[in-house]
Amino acid sequence: MDKRWIQLGQLLVNYSAGVRPGERVMIAFVELETYPLMHAVYRACIQAGAYPQVQFLSEELNRLVLKHGTPEQIGWVPEIEAYGMEWADVYFGLRGAHNLDVFWDIPAEKLSLLRKAMGQISTLRWQKTRWCLVRVPNAALAYQAGVDEETITDMFFDACFLDWPAVSHEWRRWADALNKGREVHVVGKGTDLRFSVAGRTWDVADGHMNMPDGEIATAPVEDSVDGYIYFDFPGVLAGRLMHDITLRWEKGVLVEARSSTNQDFLQAIVNTDAGAGRIGEFAIGTNPAVTHFCKDILLDEKMGGTIHIALGRAYPHVGGTNQSAIHWDIIKDMRQEGEIYLDGKLIFQNGKVLL
Repeated sequence: MDKRWIQLGQLLVNYSAGVRPGERVMIAFVELETYPLMHAVYRACIQAGAYPQVQFLSEELNRLVLKHGTPEQIGWVPEIEAYGMEWADVYFGLRGAHNLDVFWDIPAEKLSLLRKAMGQISTLRWQKTRWCLVRVPNAALAYQAGVDEETITDMFFDACFLDWPAVSHEWRRWADALNKGREVHVVGKGTDLRFSVAGRTWDVADGHMNMPDGEIATAPVEDSVDGYIYFDFPGVLAGRLMHDITLRWEKGVLVEARSSTNQDFLQAIVNTDAGAGRIGEFAIGTNPAVTHFCKDILLDEKMGGTIHIALGRAYPHVGGTNQSAIHWDIIKDMRQEGEIYLDGKLIFQNGKVLL
């Protein structure tokens, strides 16, 4: 086994989640390729005096439900998985990449129904546990990124093994400056978006809930969002790519959502429920080691020089109130063109934070 997996297992257990003796730990390993990391995390949990349990999940299994299940089966919230969130003190989601075309022939309404059910599991996770999600590199991820597997694996480990105390200190300094502002204005290619952050706080993601990590995020005041944004990178959800997404809001209400591909699925997502079309999160990516766009949210949203918004559920710890079964991050590349202003002052330009 590559010894970097053992090192990462120790990092996840001891730094990310801070697992303590006697705690109950649920380890979900998604796709077979994540076994080496699952093994390393399990080992580290035992060494920490915890009680780990393991469950296996796969998008290939989800395909079977979508292909052969009834609407009731597709929309069913898995009871044991939901109970696991109640049982566990700590949850690790070790998610292997998968063939993005695995749902190629599944109708959009079925995919939306499944994601709504999975969204309820996700909500239980962040409400009930300390959690950390990891996108584990494999051949499928390398293919999505358009590079070889060694390159994507090295990028992954480099991004995981930052000097976390040092970068956390710098990112928290940026967050302190952001917390003094009241209005954000984002401009760039096909983009002119304004919203208030008055009364909201900016949270630093520094390796505790995701690995690799790296973002500074807040929740816009729900009814303050005005303007439009164009996404250079495709939106990715349930294996579907939505290219050239443009979204427009008036007083927080989504009034336009279009894409050049999978428009029907995009519409199904934003109509999931009453909160699905609102912005639940706005964030700046800060990890300098994430350099390749992988068509995978967990990695791409951390890319230094990008921003992202999440449609749907907001995180209450930053002051957000929007509720939805979905929380879908869409990433915009700002490294070549794009600016962010805070109360009229330029704080970000062409991928560089100027705080």
